[in-house]
Amino acid sequence: MREDRKANVARRGDWKTEPMPEQHESFVLDRSFSDEEMAALRCGNIPQAMEDKWFWYMEGSTLWAHRSWTGYCIYRIDFREDNHHAVTVNRDPEQYRCASIEEDIESINKLLNWWTKAPYDHYHEWLSETYDALKKAGRVIK
Repeated sequence: MREDRKANVARRGDWKTEPMPEQHESFVLDRSFSDEEMAALRCGNIPQAMEDKWFWYMEGSTLWAHRSWTGYCIYRIDFREDNHHAVTVNRDPEQYRCASIEEDIESINKLLNWWTKAPYDHYHEWLSETYDALKKAGRVIK
């Protein structure tokens, strides 16, 4: 486990959380993780700044990802040894607007890439997410 995160392992009670809503969808994420990446995910994240949009923690082999401002559960990832991980995604339109599994696969992979970096950098993740949202909305000037 990385030294900089050893002392602060996130737990469910560390932040406001809401359960996964009845409206949800599931898909399989095919991806492998190194031992170091899984150790980073097991540490979770307790937001330290307004730009840090995610609170996540692990219970057993399940990662729960919540939006930090609302506590809404957006993703649940059940990690499997065969690297075919079961993902449950929020589909309540009042909590989460994405309705495309393809977009969710892209988003969850980006998030996992950020969350497994050493050290996790919420500010650069926020900049990247903001740029992607502006680009998708046609607001990026080239």
